[in-house]
Amino acid sequence: MIEKVGRWWNGSWGRIARADISLRKITIWRVDARRGDADSHRTSRSDFATEADARTFVARLMDACPGEWRDMLDADRSSTDRQSHGR
Repeated sequence: MIEKVGRWWNGSWGRIARADISLRKITIWRVDARRGDADSHRTSRSDFATEADARTFVARLMDACPGEWRDMLDADRSSTDRQSHGR
């Protein structure tokens, strides 16, 4: 089972400026990072043995990409709740 632990968006739109980061726990900790919009984006994936190492890497990614980073995990949960209740 994959558990979504964190999700962030830098608040920017467009092919060059947009950045998304998600943190998932499988049997390892996995960080997926995407730059760009849906039409033109690059994705990278890094795996870590511990949550602390994964979160340190997430912080480094955020520091390297300017923007007003927003925690999107609650938005994901709200969307899932609305879908499961037929709203």
